[in-house]
Parts: sequence; structure tokens; C-alpha cells
Amino acid sequence: MGDGATAGTTVKAVKAAKTATADTDVTVVGAGPTGLLLATELTLAGVRVALLERRTGRNGQSRALGLQPRTAEILRMRGLLAPLLARDEGLFPTALHFAGLPVPLDTTPWRTRHRGAVPVGQNRVEEFLEDGSAGNGVPVRRGCALTGLVQDADGVTAAFTGPGGRPGTVRSRWLVGCDGGRSTVRKLLGTPFPGTPGTVVMVAADVVLSEVPSEARPGALRSVGEAARAGGGVHGMMLPLREGVHRFMFSGPAQQRRDRAEPVTAAEVAEALAALYGGRAGLREVRHATRFTDASRQAERYRTGRVFLAGDAAHIHLPTGGQGLNLGMQDAFNLGWKLAAAVRYGAGDDLLDSYHAERHPVGAGVLRNTRAQGLLMAARDDDAVALREIVTDLLRLPGGNRYVTGAVTGLDVSYPVPGSPPHPLLGARVPDADLAVDGRPTGLYGLLADGRGLLLELPGAAPGLGGAAGPWAGRVLRVRSADAGGLDAAALLVRPDGHVCWASPDGGPDGLPAALARWFGPA
Repeated sequence: MGDGATAGTTVKAVKAAKTATADTDVTVVGAGPTGLLLATELTLAGVRVALLERRTGRNGQSRALGLQPRTAEILRMRGLLAPLLARDEGLFPTALHFAGLPVPLDTTPWRTRHRGAVPVGQNRVEEFLEDGSAGNGVPVRRGCALTGLVQDADGVTAAFTGPGGRPGTVRSRWLVGCDGGRSTVRKLLGTPFPGTPGTVVMVAADVVLSEVPSEARPGALRSVGEAARAGGGVHGMMLPLREGVHRFMFSGPAQQRRDRAEPVTAAEVAEALAALYGGRAGLREVRHATRFTDASRQAERYRTGRVFLAGDAAHIHLPTGGQGLNLGMQDAFNLGWKLAAAVRYGAGDDLLDSYHAERHPVGAGVLRNTRAQGLLMAARDDDAVALREIVTDLLRLPGGNRYVTGAVTGLDVSYPVPGSPPHPLLGARVPDADLAVDGRPTGLYGLLADGRGLLLELPGAAPGLGGAAGPWAGRVLRVRSADAGGLDAAALLVRPDGHVCWASPDGGPDGLPAALARWFGPA
């Protein structure tokens, strides 16, 4: 395990604190959705967390406009989805799409309760998690910019500059960088971040229109390719956010001549509106606007000793379909319970290494599908038109739609879980099956609310399963259901993130103790 890098002015401070007693169990750097959900998960498990954030205040822009079905599912598992949605912000639901092609994606074959994206803005997600309405809030130490870190055999010491320029350090057993695409944690570690640089500069603006074109009304899904041809070199997409407010994303020759750091002006937005919609879309106000690119990069390692990367710190890509928000939150959901098992129960490197083994391929898949979407959205020659038409036809086929829907939503994620006997459910997300527990109808996800694993005994389960799982009783909830809920097994062991890590077709305990030890720490 090698030491991390340090910034020059903080070397002495870091080394002086290096051997100090840990101030906390886990330091999380970055209070976006990824860092906040990770801190929430750790706190639920009884782990002490320090959450550092460079910004002094929240970002008011909505940014991502919805939760993909799989992210909605993981929040449902912890009882967070309902209170989050109770804070109704009036967002219109948007159809799940691939590259803006005019064929909605269908989640029905994936057996989820969420038929589309759940309309909630990224800023609302951050506000909800930080406020801790579910009782798991973690105070955010704002205005704390990381300047150095050193790790040793026992922990990590992080140096930061706090409010007013005051230096400080925090010592913890583990540290997680959730600090965005320009991650300081990743740079201090020296972790390679290979990929492709941005080739196209785009703009995302929240606008108020005096006139709304028919293509931008709720429920409309128009091909970006059609808009590009109509815009004479400018291409874009208009999505209704809430009554009177739209998200306008666009790119054209004028954007390529501007630096990414240059502020977006109302005149620039109005010019793009005129190119795409003529006089059918009058601009009244620009509320927020930012530039972004199609850069696509992924960290070579998600773990370096006692330091992990999650969210945009681990991967960046074209922000189509809100996949960045969802990919990062799903990273956090995968990592949180594993770190908690290491802190509380002595789980070893095999479990912690599974974070990279499981999430790196998922991130690579998202980079692949967003690169493909970028090509379909940006190219405007005749060959690109033909390609868009073929992909559109493929999306109309049930098999093609199912494949793309699974990739975009994360519903297709299945981890390489070893197990004996083998079973089709091993590694896959378990659906929120309707069960019958103690004579009452119960949704499976409600049984995961406290963050423990779940040993689910279905009709046909052998009576000796409880004895095999006894040494892990505090970490795994044992439940017997009189209804199989459509699950093709007699017994299942479900990880805290909702993925099956052991399955028995006949209800016997073969392989159960080994699975419990691997995923939940020593007995």
C-alpha cells in the first residue's frame, strides 16, 4: 500500500498528523449526490463520517432532470424515495430516450415499478440528502478544499484549507473521493485518467420562453437529428422542466469558437433558439446556463490502498439522459455497505476490491453508450442520417429496446458473483417482489431499509437455513415468505445493495456459509 501524494504547502501538516488517532472512520470528499448518498449509507450502518466540500453553498441549477429507474429503486430500498418525492417541485416527467431518437425506452421487461425517469432535479436530491430528512443526515463541512493526503497501513490523513484560509487536517481509516471530474483526490493519488478529450462544446440552459414550440411541450420527443437538419448546423434538444421553464441544450459553430469557461449569454441562447425554431420560441429569461463537452474518461483504478474514487471523480462522459448522476449514486450504493463491513466487522480486501471489479466495467459500459449517443446526436451528414434511421428501427424491436433500456437505466447490471450451485439470479438485481411475510403483503425492497443483508426463505426453503446463518444474525435479516413473488428460487441471499449473492433452487444450505463470510465479513 503506497502513500498518496501531497501538495507542497501541506506536507509538514500531513506528516505531523499522520500517526494521530483517527478522527473518524471515513472521510468523504465532495458533497454532490454521490458523496451525500455514500455518507448517508455509512451513517445508517453506524460508521463515523467526515464530509468535506470545497463549495461554500449549494448549486441552484437543476442539472440532471430525473432519476433513472435503478436509482429510484435503490432509494426505495432505504425508504428515501417517498419522502424525496413528497417535496414536489413540479417537474414534468420526461421519456427515457437514447440519443434523442423518437422511440421511448420501455422498462416493462425489466420488472421494475418505475416505468420511466422519476422527475426530480439533481439540486433537489442534494438538498434532500444533506438535510437528512430520513434521519441519516451528515453535516457538510463547507468551504474545505483538499490540499494533500498521505496514507499508511492504518489510515489516511487529509489536509485541507478551510473557511477563511485556515489549514486543517482530518485522519480517518478510509477516504473516498467524490469530488467531480476535476477530482483533487484523483490527482493527488496520481491515478491515470485515460480516455478522449472533448471535441464538441455544448450548452445546457434553463430558460423561460415567451412562446413554446410544439416540439417542446410535455410528452413530445423529437429526433435531435431532425432538429439539427432544421437548424442549419445548430443542433439541440428542448425539454420542459416545469410550468414555464425549459431545459435547452444546443451546440453549433458559434459554441466551438468559445472557451468552455466563458459565460453563456442570453444573446447566445437566443441565436440558437432562432436557428432551431425560428420565431416559434421567444426567449424571456435565462435562469442558469453552463457549457460542457463530450469528453469521455475513466480512472484506471477505483481503489488505491485506503482511498477510493466514486462518481465523476472516477468517470466523466457526455451527460445524456442524466446517466452521470445515476452512475455516481449507484457507485456510492455499491461501496457504502462494503466500507461499513470493513469498519464494523473486519471485512477484508476481497470485499473492498470487489468495488472496482464490479463498478469499473459498469462505468466503461456507460462511457460506451454515451459516446455512441454523442455520435448519433452530433453528426449531420447523409451517412449519419442513415445510421440514425437504422438505430431508430432497432429501438422499435422489443429485443433492441430492452437491450438499450437496460444499458441506459442500469437495470441490466449483473455482477460476476461466484457461487455454488450456479443460478440465473446470481449477481443480478433482485426485483421488488410482492411477498407475504407474517400474513401481510410486503414489498421485498422494504426489507432492505436498515441496510442489512437479507436471507429470504421462500416456499421450499429447508428449515436448517436459519442455523447456517446464525453467526451473521446482526448483519443479515432472515425473513420467510409464504409467497415466492415470482422469484424462481427457494431461498436467496441478497446484499444490502439489492444484488443476489447466493441462490438455492431446492432450498438447501449448500454454499450459504461461504457466501455469508465473503459478503458480510467473518462470522
